Amino acid sequence: MAATTDATPSAQPDRPGKRDGVCSEFTVFTTIKAGHADALREELAAQAANLRIPDGGSRAALHQVGTLHDARHAMFDNDTRYMFASVFDGSWDAYIDDFAKTVVGTNFERVFTHSEGFPGITDAGVKDWFVAHQGPASIFVSAYPDLTVQQIWKDQRVNEAFQAVLDTPEFRAALENPANAELLATPAFQKLMDEAAD
Repeated sequence: MAATTDATPSAQPDRPGKRDGVCSEFTVFTTIKAGHADALREELAAQAANLRIPDGGSRAALHQVGTLHDARHAMFDNDTRYMFASVFDGSWDAYIDDFAKTVVGTNFERVFTHSEGFPGITDAGVKDWFVAHQGPASIFVSAYPDLTVQQIWKDQRVNEAFQAVLDTPEFRAALENPANAELLATPAFQKLMDEAAD
């Protein structure tokens, strides 16, 4: 499955939720079915444990889709209400569609089945159900509104590779080589070194 990495507006109907640059927020509030609070708490604990498995199940699916910045699950109002909130790249519809095709869709099924009226993740009306339960933020701010998850991951890989180069004797020798003096004196190289030092 190809990850949705663009930030172009959705061709789908208008969906609730605020955007900041390429990032969108998604917050759903539901009523927990009577007598289901303990089962929901157990399911959330099981899913949290699964996320701690490096490259396992849910973590691998999140990486496969590649558009989720963060997500939160919370029970509140004396365990009668439930909230799911996340920040993602791209369109609302692509976000729901992409995750429904992975183990995350199965996880959503296991969680939201404890909410009143949930039709099921594969039901044709599930998007309408989410919209009906979505409570858009009044204010939504991203610390990095112009960076997609894919760009952040790339930046992280480049930084790790560059830091590894900085630690080599060959790089230290290159810094001391008079033949490289002109390059090392450029503002661009100085900025690169200043950033690496932070």
